[in-house]
Amino acid sequence: MELKTTYFENPGRENTEEVLRIARQRAAELGIRTIVVASTTGDTAVKATEAFSGFKIIAVSLFTGMLEPNTQEFTEENRKIVESKGGVVFTTTPAFSGLSAAVGNKFNTYIIGDIVASALRIFGEGMKVVCEIAIMAADGGLVRTDEDVIAIAGSDQGADTAVVLRPVNYGNFFDLKIKEILCKPHF
Repeated sequence: MELKTTYFENPGRENTEEVLRIARQRAAELGIRTIVVASTTGDTAVKATEAFSGFKIIAVSLFTGMLEPNTQEFTEENRKIVESKGGVVFTTTPAFSGLSAAVGNKFNTYIIGDIVASALRIFGEGMKVVCEIAIMAADGGLVRTDEDVIAIAGSDQGADTAVVLRPVNYGNFFDLKIKEILCKPHF
């Protein structure tokens, strides 16, 4: 089997439209109807709901209080837009940090979640995030673990990475299967 992977010269939001185009085309070819997209402020989620009209869109956002207590970065305006187009906004703790972050902050040490996240970053920040959001969506009951999805993420803002993968629940992390890398930055 021969498949095409697109490599972007630079990471970041400038690739968002092309990532969505590539992912939309591959979803259509494979018959995948579920798209999981990382979105901090909701801008990428809004673009995804536009690019994937008629698909099941799950926008995974960061937990409230990540940057400062009681603050949610995913704007209410973007939440309303995503939901009005049939998308779901799922706000939860990142799968690889959670308790690991609390222990690391308290005891100045690294926990397995940090190590796994750092290992995945070898392939780029977006590659770590696509794995993480797929697990988070599975744990939230928003995606099935017996069906492939397309997961989209980025290195900072916007999207620069897309993969076809089979999600798993957090307790089965090592059964996660990245089936195709559609696009990513060329580091």
